[in-house]
Amino acid sequence: MRSVPLPIGAELGLVPDPVEETILIVSHSPWSAIQLPRAIERARRNVVVAEDAASAIRRVTEDLPDIVLLDEPESEPPGFDVLAAIRRCSPVPVIVLSANDDEAAKVSALDRGADEYVTTPCGERELRSRVDAVLRRSRMPAPMPKTCLVVDDYLQIDFSRREVFVGGRRVSLRPTEYRLLYHLVNNAGRVLTHETLLAKVWGYEYRTEEHYVRLYVTYLRQKIEPDPRRPRYILNERGLGYRFRDLGKTDPDPHFLATAASGN
Repeated sequence: MRSVPLPIGAELGLVPDPVEETILIVSHSPWSAIQLPRAIERARRNVVVAEDAASAIRRVTEDLPDIVLLDEPESEPPGFDVLAAIRRCSPVPVIVLSANDDEAAKVSALDRGADEYVTTPCGERELRSRVDAVLRRSRMPAPMPKTCLVVDDYLQIDFSRREVFVGGRRVSLRPTEYRLLYHLVNNAGRVLTHETLLAKVWGYEYRTEEHYVRLYVTYLRQKIEPDPRRPRYILNERGLGYRFRDLGKTDPDPHFLATAASGN
């Protein structure tokens, strides 16, 4: 099978980082629409502003911001949670900004996926420091399981040794395949958009090359799936991206797994 040619250094992940971080501000007040962007720009960072929930989700998936500052309104449209919607499509760090200093509001935001909660109004220096702290944490390598991760009886992954076992046999993965599997598994149960996967695996400047993701997902499925035509691990979310099956859920069809493992 032919591989898509990648620019020099791409296979090793040697791609330059963007010069400046991009910060998405989801604005619901004059302060976050005018004063906050000016404060962020003074810190020499790119600013993108979304003024409603729909544009916020679009900006997250299209612009791939490094962090989101969510000015959470006191009341949201019934049945719609901007933070939850962001979490369904992206692992981007989110700082919730709110005038509500109630402990229950802070706990609720953190439980829904926020990385930080800042009570407003707050000083410009404090906000910059909190943004810097969250960005530092987001750049840290994801935790590696110290032991072999047993997805099920058919698939095991040992991240500490960079080894994958399928049906009891060790399977060799290319570096790009391994990086793709790593990010999918470490976000098991969560949809990762094409753009997010491209930025994490290939580099920020490849975020429009969706065919890279489709091709390498095909490679991975051929190596780890019992039946690549009916994938059970790497699942397609039409129009969004891919997700690795939720590790907390049991296999709904054990007979299929046993048959696939035996090769019958």
